[in-house]
Amino acid sequence: MPPKPLEPLAKKLMKGVIALELLAVVGVYGLFHMMNNSRDFRSTMNRRCPSILEVYYQSNEWAGVYGIREGDHEAWSSKHD
Repeated sequence: MPPKPLEPLAKKLMKGVIALELLAVVGVYGLFHMMNNSRDFRSTMNRRCPSILEVYYQSNEWAGVYGIREGDHEAWSSKHD
């Protein structure tokens, strides 16, 4: 008796990997969209996960959008005073 081919299992695994990648892309876009539209959310991210906020700032600077980091720091420092 020959062994069963692994094709059905491989197809299921590939579909699962593609679905996970799609969910990850949608999640990252949603996080970027929320950070791009809300200074308050960026403040929350600064407290909880500053490394993710740093990636957001760097990606905007690489895209040629400057001043977000400085504006946030200025707004946050005046808020605490």
